[in-house]
Amino acid sequence: MGGGSDGSLLEVLRGLGAGPRGLTEAQAEERSARFGANVVPAGRDPSWPRLFARSLRDPFTAVLLCLGLVSAAVLAWGTAAVILLLVAVSCVLRASGEHRAGRSTAGLRRLVATTATVQRRAGEDSAPVTREIPVADLVPGDVVRLGPGDLVPADVRLLRSTGLTVHQAALTGESAPVEKSADGEPGEGGVLQDPRLCFQGSSVASGSATAVVVATGGDTRSGAAHRRAGKPPATAFERSVRGVSWVLIRFALLTPPLVLMANAALRGRGLETLPFAVAVAVGLTPEMLPVLVTTCLARGAALLARTHGVIVRRLPALHDIGAMDVLCVDKTGTLTQDRPVVHRALDADGHDDPEVLRRAAAAAWWSLQLAELPAPDALDEALLAAADEDALTAYDGVTALPFDPARRLATVVVRTPGRPGTHTLITKGAVEAVLARCALSGDERSRLRGLADAQAADGLRVLAVATAERPAGDRPRERGLTFRGLVTLRDDLAPTAAEALAGLAARGVTVKVLTGDHPGTAVRACRDLGVPVAGVLGADRLDTLTDAELTELARRTTVFARCTPEHKTRVVRALRSAGHTVGFLGDGVNDLPALRSADVGVAPHDAAGVTRESADLVLAEKDLTAIGHAVAAGRHAGGNIATYLRITLSSNLGNVIAMLSAGLLLPFLPMLPAQVLVQNLCFDAAQLAFAHDRPAPSALRRPSVLDPRRLLRFIVGFGALNAVADLATFGVLALALRGPGDDETLFHSGWFTENLLTQAVVMVLLSLGPAGRGGRRPGPVTWAAAALAATGLLLPMSPPGAALGMSALPGVYYGLLAAVLALYALGLLAARRRTDDRSGG
Repeated sequence: MGGGSDGSLLEVLRGLGAGPRGLTEAQAEERSARFGANVVPAGRDPSWPRLFARSLRDPFTAVLLCLGLVSAAVLAWGTAAVILLLVAVSCVLRASGEHRAGRSTAGLRRLVATTATVQRRAGEDSAPVTREIPVADLVPGDVVRLGPGDLVPADVRLLRSTGLTVHQAALTGESAPVEKSADGEPGEGGVLQDPRLCFQGSSVASGSATAVVVATGGDTRSGAAHRRAGKPPATAFERSVRGVSWVLIRFALLTPPLVLMANAALRGRGLETLPFAVAVAVGLTPEMLPVLVTTCLARGAALLARTHGVIVRRLPALHDIGAMDVLCVDKTGTLTQDRPVVHRALDADGHDDPEVLRRAAAAAWWSLQLAELPAPDALDEALLAAADEDALTAYDGVTALPFDPARRLATVVVRTPGRPGTHTLITKGAVEAVLARCALSGDERSRLRGLADAQAADGLRVLAVATAERPAGDRPRERGLTFRGLVTLRDDLAPTAAEALAGLAARGVTVKVLTGDHPGTAVRACRDLGVPVAGVLGADRLDTLTDAELTELARRTTVFARCTPEHKTRVVRALRSAGHTVGFLGDGVNDLPALRSADVGVAPHDAAGVTRESADLVLAEKDLTAIGHAVAAGRHAGGNIATYLRITLSSNLGNVIAMLSAGLLLPFLPMLPAQVLVQNLCFDAAQLAFAHDRPAPSALRRPSVLDPRRLLRFIVGFGALNAVADLATFGVLALALRGPGDDETLFHSGWFTENLLTQAVVMVLLSLGPAGRGGRRPGPVTWAAAALAATGLLLPMSPPGAALGMSALPGVYYGLLAAVLALYALGLLAARRRTDDRSGG
């Protein structure tokens, strides 16, 4: 609308077409139709069909779809049907999990207050009526009333105010309340520091006000922050999956033509080998991966929501938080609570003196009583909480001069105990303001200022206390006071923060503090919580660094102070550039760009709406303990996914190498396409057990990073070992199979059995702890491997086996096969031990 919010009050009201009496109901209805609901356009929760369609873009799903189309093209309808069924199941599971998370987040959203006190009129000549309406129904020009504890429902310009202070940490990161006044003058700190304006996402700390709404919905500062944040970059899990997927796509697409060309060149076979080639390509691809990944993540997300109140809004984010090795947090509300507590009371010589606290608490009490304040401010509340009741009843109050931002102090006058006709002034406030009113020499004033500066440098807030005795009836003059001492206050620590930080450190997660506060305050909080501070970087120094310099320095820095939203975003991106998987916990509008730049964004349910809607994980409470539980759940799921990938892909690669080699050495196909497909289905069914397994405890002590290069090295090494075991079966089959005319059938049966048995051995040995020292009871994977082995032994001699072209094997074969499997198991354990030693356990 015209007029803006930076002109005179009269210009603002004219531009809005409004007045101090409020809009009429007809005007409000017309503007609601014109401007829409007062809702930040954070994006509505997508529908289930849209989530299903988005799941089809998953890289692993693309691999399966590609193979399904190839299978259909060569008329291998059974293979195509199975693949498409797996794709559908995977997409249904993923869409259902994310849709359920969206409903849970909507439930949390409803717990946040959503009404505002508005002043409207029935008609032009009617008197204004004050009533509560939904925040979404506010329109520009509405006149609203604000009181202590109220959320500011939109961007507003103050019309009248009384002692108004506002928490706007959600916008600027400042932990202390900011003074606002309808008569204030804009300073140099930009629009957010304009004392005449309050913004959506802030809350009233003290005082009251009447204000006119100047912007709603997407036109607010919150809406602008949402638009600037842009699309979040690819996360660690998405990047890793993409890297592995493209390798698989290349192999899967290259395998059929390679098989066809090799068979045509060496064996003179033509298109009759095409179904076999497609079956081999399917054998190389982990068909169950989308299903297993979605199942692992959905189970972990459901458990987190049910037991710890953590809502996973985007399923892959659960893996990302398991891979997280750096967590960026604000100080206020995360490490500390949004209120101070008394630390010490010192006399003029710096020694502990409880009398200083008693005088300060008495001043706070009588200011509250005599000035008829609605509630004590945060500092007075801390003084009252720390003092005993005797301190408050030892004095009889006479009058009070409440805190004035211009004077930066407050004074009360009390009757002097035991001295009728004498009154005592007790003054408390900012150190400079109190010292200026004390009768002190220049040297003494400098010494006391140095004492106060030393406390402030240690991350403490400092109040000075002074007194003076006056005859009863004298005007309370704040001059010639006697300095009594200092009261120091620190931020109240979050009750669970120390334990949660220790737990995160034990899991290899480094916490970095990104705060808008003074560096000394942040360092103090870290020290009180037992967090080692490796380095401190202020905004002034940060502005001078290039991106490359910041990337190097960010790794060695614990506290980033005086941060603006742009600084937080730069730090998060620098940490990601340094190779870290970064999580960001934020609750304010100012946190939105950094939250979107992180691999995984976390917000509490009472965060600013636009921030909560953009987060990957939503916490029922702003508690680091809940993040620790999410990390454990993510590593549980990530460990199972990584184990599945290592075992499946290495085993599949070994089988494909052996299958291709046998196809070139034998005068017949080593397996019929139907037998390859049944073998894959058996292995696929057994692999579902990985979604229900518990990884070794060592997997929870370090980030579960899916590194494509390390994964491919593992696959190639163990795949080659598996291929050797498969090819050794050639010798066993040559010795055991003597029946003329049955060589082809017996070969198919023998190799089918050997493949399932070797895969069962791989599942058991590679899913244990380091080098097989897991020390765990048999779990779902072990029982699934036993069922797979039983299938391999029994299916060839059963009627379904005969229908597949297999037959019973001679007894001597099983003895020779046992020897091959024993040697294979020893080779696996040796290779596993060497791999564990190389990777540090």
